[in-house]
This record gives sequence, structure tokens and C-alpha cells, in this order.
Amino acid sequence: MSFLIFLSNAIIPLLIFYIVALGLSRRQNIYEDFIKGAAEGFKTVLGIMPTLIGLMVAVGVLRASGFLDFLSGLLGGFMSFLHFPSELVPVTIVKMFSSSAATGLLIDIFKEFGPDSTLGMMASIMMSCTETIFYTMSVYFMAAHVHKSRYTLAGALFTTLVGTMASVILAGLM
Repeated sequence: MSFLIFLSNAIIPLLIFYIVALGLSRRQNIYEDFIKGAAEGFKTVLGIMPTLIGLMVAVGVLRASGFLDFLSGLLGGFMSFLHFPSELVPVTIVKMFSSSAATGLLIDIFKEFGPDSTLGMMASIMMSCTETIFYTMSVYFMAAHVHKSRYTLAGALFTTLVGTMASVILAGLM
């Protein structure tokens, strides 16, 4: 166990040392390469900033307006027929847009029901089994200049559905 702790503490410094040593052995100007990479990264951040701000504002408006509560109440009957708790509907929807906002909803579930409750376990597993689809697609596709997403959205929605179903099944088995 102590080896794993040592490895987890040393992996980042060792990786940085390896990169610097490799650059020096190839006689590259690693400082200039670092500055070029940082400048390109900054340009990327500036390019995706409007998308990030738009997503954060949209999730904030949905959450503050009470629309998520309305939606979970609306879908509650149908979801209970599918044995899916209506309390998880807001987390499921928000997770597709923002992981940090979904984490806030997860903490609310923990406060109300407890982290060791079946609902808390379902929400925890679901957070691990699903992806921030719209955030990932908008940010990475924009940064990579992808204009035709083809089947990405359908595949991502399908895997989110499977991950959500898996969270309900796995938490039900515990």
C-alpha cells in the first residue's frame, strides 16, 4: 500500500521530469515549446469561453427557475412506472449539460436522503456512469472545428440511458 501512495505522489513530478529529459535529449528548446503550447491553449480557452458561459447560464436559469422541479413532477408518474425515482430526473437532465451543477443536485440528494440511501447510491453511480454530453460536444467539437457530428449525439444519449439504467439496477442490488 505504501508503494501506491508513493507512486500517486510521485507520478506527476516523474512525468514532468521525463518530458523535460526527453526534450533535452532531442536537443529541443523546451522553454519555447512550452510557451507556444501555453499560447495555443490560451487561444483555445478564449475560443470556447462563450460556449462555457452560455452553458453555465442556461443550467443556472433552469435550476433557479424551478423548471427542473416542475419537470420531475411532470415525469414522476411515468418514471415511477419504470421504477426510476423522480428525484433523480433533475440530476439526470443537468448531468448532460454540467457536471458541477449535477454535483450540486447530488449534494442536495445526500442532504435530504443520505449518501448511503438507495437514492444516494443511485445518484452516485449515475454520476460516474454518465457524461456531460452537450458540454463535451460543444466544447471539444468547437475546439477541433468539427461541423458534422454524425451519430455522436445519438450514441451519447444511448450510453447515458444505459448508464442511468445501470445505476438504478446496481444500486437496487446493494
